[in-house]
Amino acid sequence: MREKPELLIPASSLEVLKTAVCFGADAVYIGGEAFGLRANAKNFSMEEMAEGIAFAHARGVKVYVTANILAHNEDLDGARSYFAELAAMRPEAPDALIISDPGMFMLAKELCPGMEIHISTQANNTNYQTYRFWWEQGAKRVVSARELSLREIAEIRKQIPREMEIESFVHGAMCISYSGRCLLSNYFTGRDANKGECTHPCRWKYALVEETRPDEYLPVYENERGTFIFNSKDLCMIEHIPQMVAAGINSFKIEGRMKTALYVAVAARTYRRAIDDYFVSVQKYRENRDWYKKEIAKCTYRQFTTGFYFGKPDESAQIYDNNTYVNEYVYLGIVEEVKECTDNSLKGFQGKTLVRIEQRNKFSVGESIEIMKPDGNDKSVMVEGMWDETFTPMESCPHPRQTVWLALSEVSEKYDLLRVKKQD
Repeated sequence: MREKPELLIPASSLEVLKTAVCFGADAVYIGGEAFGLRANAKNFSMEEMAEGIAFAHARGVKVYVTANILAHNEDLDGARSYFAELAAMRPEAPDALIISDPGMFMLAKELCPGMEIHISTQANNTNYQTYRFWWEQGAKRVVSARELSLREIAEIRKQIPREMEIESFVHGAMCISYSGRCLLSNYFTGRDANKGECTHPCRWKYALVEETRPDEYLPVYENERGTFIFNSKDLCMIEHIPQMVAAGINSFKIEGRMKTALYVAVAARTYRRAIDDYFVSVQKYRENRDWYKKEIAKCTYRQFTTGFYFGKPDESAQIYDNNTYVNEYVYLGIVEEVKECTDNSLKGFQGKTLVRIEQRNKFSVGESIEIMKPDGNDKSVMVEGMWDETFTPMESCPHPRQTVWLALSEVSEKYDLLRVKKQD
C-alpha cells in the first residue's frame, strides 16, 4: 500500500486555521494580505500568520502560504518585499509557497531560499512534461489541473521523479472555467479573478438577447429545469479514497479559503476519518462509507459530483434550477476558553464549567445545540445560562461576533465547535 497522503485544509483566518489543525489537518494553506487568489477572504496579517504557524507547528502540522496571482508589472516590487518578509519570519516560517506565475516563482526562489515551492492549479498543470519542467526549476510539488482524470494523474505519477509530489483537490467548489482562468468577472465588474477578486458570475442567472430586440430577455431553458447554465455541483471524492491513493496522489486538498470554521471542521474531520480508516483496512473504509456520506453532507454544499476524475462531466454535473447552497447546520462559535465559575453573583452556577465563544449566529438560553468534537463524539447539550463579557445575564445573543459566556448541560473543551441544526 502507498504512503498515507497528506490532508490539506484551507483557512481564511486564524480561528479557522486553529479549527483545521484541531480537526485533523496534516497541513493548512492560507493567504497573506496580498498576492493570493482569495482577495475577499479575511486572510492573515504577518502577526496572525506567525501565530498561526507557531500553533500549527507545535502540533506537527505544516502551513503553506498562497501567492498564486498572475502578476502584472506593478505587482512585482510588492511581491519582492512580501517574499523577503516571509523568508525573515522567525522563529517560525511557512513550510511552502504556492505559486502559479513564473515571474513570481523566480522571485520566491531568489528571496526564500530553502523554502519549498508548490505550483498552483492555476498554472494549468495537465501533463507530465509540465511537471518535469517545474521539477527542474526547483519546485517540490505541483497541484494537478481540475480537468485531469485519475487515469491521467496515474500516468503523470509514472513519468515524474519519485520524490516529486502531486497534490489534487478532493472536495469543494468547482470553477466553470479552465482551472479558474476566468475572464467573466473582470469583464462584468472590473474585478480580476486572476488577481483574487472573482465575483463568481458563473453562479448568476442568464438570459439570451437577440440583437435587433435589445430589451427582450429570452430565458434559457434546458429541459425546463432552469437557467443557471454555468453552475457546477461541488466536488466530493469521499467515496473514492482508494482510487485517489492508487493514482499516486501525495496530498488531498480541500477547496474553501472563503469558508467558515464549521465547513472546515466537517470536511477535515470526515476526510481524516476516511483516510485513516482506509489505511487501517479496506474493509473498515467500506463499512464506514455511509457515515462519511452522512457527515460530509453536513458541510455547506451545492450537491456533489466527481468532477473530471472518471471522465469528462456531462449535464448531470450542473445545477440548473438554483444557485443556493444546501446548509443543514448553523455555526455558533468555537470554544476559546474554559473555566470554573467562581463568581458568587451567578447564583446556581457556582462551580459549574463555563465556556467563552465569539458568537457568529443568534441562539438562546434553553435551546438545544450541539458540541462538535474533533474525535467525532458529538454531544447534544442544553444552553443553561448565558452572559456577556462583563457577566451580565442574557437570554439570547443577537449581535454577531459578540463575546459570550455559556453554561452548558455537559462539559465542553477548548477548540470544540458549537453548532445547531436548522429547523425544517
